[in-house]
Amino acid sequence: MRKNSKAAIMDAAIFLFNTKGFNGTSVRDIAAKAEVNAANISYYFQNKNGLLENCFTAFFESYLEELEKAFSLLDCGAEICLKAMVDNVLRFQCENIQLTRFILREMTIDSQVVREIMSTYHVKERYLFKKALERGMETGEFRNLSIQYIILQLKSLLSMPFLNTHYVTEVLHILPHEQYFADKYSKEISQWIKGTICVEQLEQQKILINI
Repeated sequence: MRKNSKAAIMDAAIFLFNTKGFNGTSVRDIAAKAEVNAANISYYFQNKNGLLENCFTAFFESYLEELEKAFSLLDCGAEICLKAMVDNVLRFQCENIQLTRFILREMTIDSQVVREIMSTYHVKERYLFKKALERGMETGEFRNLSIQYIILQLKSLLSMPFLNTHYVTEVLHILPHEQYFADKYSKEISQWIKGTICVEQLEQQKILINI
């Protein structure tokens, strides 16, 4: 069954923004790729900038939803929660790899839209990661580390394969679009969390005794 025209426009725009760049893509290009009349783009999104904003909203609302689902596990343990956050985000990005690549690249550009995103969605994302890390440090699950730098490292691990796709595929011969990637890479990041952030079991027992 053919997708509705709004979904077809979004898919076409994401593909073209990735291959030709936002500035190199015209409304006519998108209409032709989506096999719709250009008037449909005006109806749903007003113009190309409206389509861009819709891409940001679609990505970050779903991204935060995945983070919040995992954050609800915080009472089960900070490590469980943080690993679930990583797993959810990674799977979402793999399932929406074209949109992820485009949005992460656009976030490197200093623009009004990006500033608005950073003051809303990114602030909420930081809050969720910060709370999970703080809980882990309070309970003795996590080492007493700089939260800002741990978030920086975690964000880098989660974004690098999608920001540097050609390096990942051509140099490392890793394929982020393949089904196995999310499982494999999620396990690798879990090992990083265990080795870098988590307190070893014996050390954790000593901390809990002192508490």
